[in-house]
Amino acid sequence: MKTLLLTLTSALALSAAAAANAADCKITVGVVMELTGPAGEYGQAGAKSVDMAFRDINEAGGVRGCQLATDTRDSQSQGNVAVDAATQLVQVGKVPVVIGGIISSVSIPILTSVTAPAKVVQVSPASSSPTLTALGRDGKTNGIFFRTITSDALQGVAAAKYALDQGFKKLAVIHVNNDFGVNMVNEFSRAYKALGGEIVSVTPYNEKQSSYQSEVTKAMEGEPDGLYLISYPVDGATIARAWISQGGVQKFLLNDGMNSKDFITAVGAEYLNEAYGTSSGTSPTKSTEYFNANYKAFSNIEPSNPAADRSYDAGAIVGLAIAAAGSDKSADIREAIYKVVDPKGEPIYAGKEEFAKALKLIGEGKPIRYEGVIGPVAFDKYGDITGPFRLWKIKDGEVVTVSEMSADDVGKLKAETDK
Repeated sequence: MKTLLLTLTSALALSAAAAANAADCKITVGVVMELTGPAGEYGQAGAKSVDMAFRDINEAGGVRGCQLATDTRDSQSQGNVAVDAATQLVQVGKVPVVIGGIISSVSIPILTSVTAPAKVVQVSPASSSPTLTALGRDGKTNGIFFRTITSDALQGVAAAKYALDQGFKKLAVIHVNNDFGVNMVNEFSRAYKALGGEIVSVTPYNEKQSSYQSEVTKAMEGEPDGLYLISYPVDGATIARAWISQGGVQKFLLNDGMNSKDFITAVGAEYLNEAYGTSSGTSPTKSTEYFNANYKAFSNIEPSNPAADRSYDAGAIVGLAIAAAGSDKSADIREAIYKVVDPKGEPIYAGKEEFAKALKLIGEGKPIRYEGVIGPVAFDKYGDITGPFRLWKIKDGEVVTVSEMSADDVGKLKAETDK
């Protein structure tokens, strides 16, 4: 009897130790988000979304007996700060993946200075600059960059068509003077002019100024019938208020980053009754339903935040890829990213139950296709995706979807306007 008791006691002790070791086992992913600064609203939502995706995977059983964890750093919406943060994560923390940033002026320096040289996978949920594609084509990314948003090369085309459809014949443009803003203007201008529109002025601005009156005064030259404001919520609100106070016509075209409750509140809904915008769209799936129903309770942030949905997908794809890779090596995770969105795989959606199904299939060596909150995606060799664009307007202080342009429609229009 004593021998039996000793045996049982030893077994229980070993079992408890194993459970404790499993609980202590963590696979840490680096997250660099704009938690403060002009893009802070988006970075906060993005970080929460990644945490939610990892929570759902962990509750589904985790990855190879380990829990996914994040080491989240604030880029402060500044490229140099982001590089320092990413360097710490990669060189000291030895993370195999970095998720971030949100804005292109943060993601690009992380890529060129840290992740590409170190051959560490980087996934941006919301950086849309065409420069990121160009870096891939030029062989400067080592094939490790992915993003869960469509390129601005396509958003500019969608915005040009939408602008003309809403009666914008002569536009002034004010844009943030960074890679994102410059590229967005270039892509938009090419399509807008090809479709018959006229741009009367293009005025760049530098971020975090207390006043933009001089930029607004310059932009008003040529008597435009509207303003295309390519900006972020904080600076964008300051510019819009200056435009209104100086007598500018209260008709606005806005980029995806201006789809923001904070922007509307800061400007005043009564001045934005003719404000229109474009955003990278979604093809709704069961994941979309799950996310919209559960995200606010988890994050206290509205699921309509432009960075929220695609950041969840970035986290989910990374987490599933770590499981499918069978290792924590960045090179293996890179290859596995393509495997977890395999068009021939079993469809998998967001949430604990679906991720449990995914982990089981991965364990059996079977292919899966994660169909995310933004819809099913497939990455090309440069890490880009294609997708629809949402056309929206501000009505009674709320962003309301008016219609959608399909990926095929935008692609055809781009081919026509590039001639």
